[in-house]
Amino acid sequence: MIQKNINSIIFIGIILSVVIGYFYFNGIKQPPISDTFAYGNGRIEASEVSITAKIPGRLVEVYVNEGDIVQKGQMLAKLDTQELDAKLKVAIAGIEQARQNKNYLKALLEQRQTELDLAKENYLRAEKLYKSKSISLLQYQQDETAYKSLQASIKAAQANIAQSEAIINGAISEVEAIKVNIDDSTLYAPITGRVLYKLAQNGEVIGSGQKVLVILDLLDTYMTIFVPTSEAGVIGYGSEARIVLDAFPDISIPANITFVSPKAQFTPKQIETQDEREKLMFRVKATIDYELLKEYMNDVKTGLPGVTYIRLDENTPWPEHLNKLPKSYKK
Repeated sequence: MIQKNINSIIFIGIILSVVIGYFYFNGIKQPPISDTFAYGNGRIEASEVSITAKIPGRLVEVYVNEGDIVQKGQMLAKLDTQELDAKLKVAIAGIEQARQNKNYLKALLEQRQTELDLAKENYLRAEKLYKSKSISLLQYQQDETAYKSLQASIKAAQANIAQSEAIINGAISEVEAIKVNIDDSTLYAPITGRVLYKLAQNGEVIGSGQKVLVILDLLDTYMTIFVPTSEAGVIGYGSEARIVLDAFPDISIPANITFVSPKAQFTPKQIETQDEREKLMFRVKATIDYELLKEYMNDVKTGLPGVTYIRLDENTPWPEHLNKLPKSYKK
């Protein structure tokens, strides 16, 4: 029993020595930084773009998998359009039928117009004859009624033609709407990036607005850190920053400040700073240089931990250990 306790004490001592040695080594390895620089720990993040279905339907195929690099405009997934194709054919046939009906109504109007011209002549002649008492009142009223009836039928025919035009326009709009839905049945990449999540599989029936994929915008990659009030007040938009990842401690990645929170907040538990957690901090976002991201886009990995350093005074040169930029980077 005593031997077991001794072994436990020795084991704990070894563990403590390793831990203390690790932090001591890191403390020596990390060069000091002056007060003209702010810094904080964080992880590499990238903006996420959700690819959603505008209309419900069955997924015929999803053409990409998680981790794939996709180009802007690339086809990502396709919904079944058989039902929409059938509706399109019916709508197109409806347009043709409405146009034929309009042509019939126009021919009918021309016929009514010819009859009206004849009825008008009969009515005017009957009016003269009635005034000269050459025909009876009944004959005169019959010609008058026939003339006025044809006038009414002309107006009705014109109204029917206008209605047929409205039907044609409605059918055309329906065809366009169906075509839009057919186009929306194919999902394309709105950005160049990497597929983060594949949320639906081939053959699944999905609803309107349901997510199919989530893509990382690798050209909008950044690190979020938290700084105290005294430093947040000095940091401005566009301030120069350098990001050093734990995986690549000898390379400083150039970045610029693109966001400074207008409100203070308590530091999240997952963020470690030298200040006490009870103090209010400001969230700051350092975005990696766009041209650099374009060159190394395939190598960008989110989630990597590191430290962001922000230069508070632009006249202060970067320390030597933060001045080792990627070889291809041009200031």
